[in-house]
Formats: sequence, C-alpha cells, structure tokens
Amino acid sequence: MGFVATAWGISGICLILGSAIYRLSIVGMEAFTHSLDWYHWLVGLIWLVFMAFSEGYRGFQQGFSPRVAARIAYLYQNPTPVRLILAPLFCMGYFHIERKRQIITFVITLMIIAIVQVVHQLEQPWRGIIDIGVVVGLAWGLISLLIFTFQAFTDDSYDHSPQVPVTSPASPER
Repeated sequence: MGFVATAWGISGICLILGSAIYRLSIVGMEAFTHSLDWYHWLVGLIWLVFMAFSEGYRGFQQGFSPRVAARIAYLYQNPTPVRLILAPLFCMGYFHIERKRQIITFVITLMIIAIVQVVHQLEQPWRGIIDIGVVVGLAWGLISLLIFTFQAFTDDSYDHSPQVPVTSPASPER
C-alpha cells in the first residue's frame, strides 16, 4: 500500500503543477503576439528574476519541495487508507501535519486563489508577463520536488522533517 500511496502522491502533485505550467505557458506566450514596448520587457525581466528567486528558490526549493519529499517518504512507511486516497493532499500538507504548518498551507492556498482571480482580470500583455514569471517559479518547483523526492528515497542522510504531529505512544494518531 505504501508504494501505491507514494506513486499517487507524487503523480498527483506533478499533475497539478504540470497542468498549471502548461495552461499558464499558453497564456504567457500570448503576450508575445502583442506589440511590446521597452517597459514591458523591463518589467518582464524583473518579474521573471523575482519569481525565480521568490517562488522557485525560496518558496519551492527551500520550503515546499523538501517538506513534501519528506512527507512522500513518510507516506511510503506509514500508509493508511485515507492517506492513500488523498495522497497528493496529504503530501502537500493539508492534513496530518503540525497545526501551524496546516494553517500556513491553507492561507497560502487562499492567497493563490485570490491572486489568480486578480491576474485573470488583467489585459495582455501584462497577464502574459505575469504568467511567464509564474511558469518559471512552478517549473523550478516541480524540478526541485523531483530532485528532493529522489534524495528522500536514496540518501540516508536526508534530514528534512515531514512535520507530522507528535503523538505519544498511548494516544491514537490524529
């Protein structure tokens, strides 16, 4: 059951990120069908660098990816029927995670939904410029997730925490 849960967890997350990368790439490329002035290129370059650093490196590589990889490895060793069915959600930290991290996960999700709604209202080429930056961050994140997941299963010194709640031996698992 651990292998199936793990395969579903990583596959589900890859499908979510890959789908977003694909859809946003199409919208992003539409920006190049418009006449772009120098300030479009300047904002685009600054945004691209900002998103690579903030979303790709800081958000994914230093936070999300190592934690999710640790949760994938934890899932392999500790599968349950609920975790199997909801493996991508478990791995991303929506349940059976430290309370503070769970709150952060839900708040970030709500913020992303709100930002997506605002960006959808923008006209081209601005929407495309923003989406290209997001694609860079998401692609960085997907690649870093795959690398960290590989490390979690092959490197005995992988020390990132899955941030599961600590339970005493006498108390049932939450």
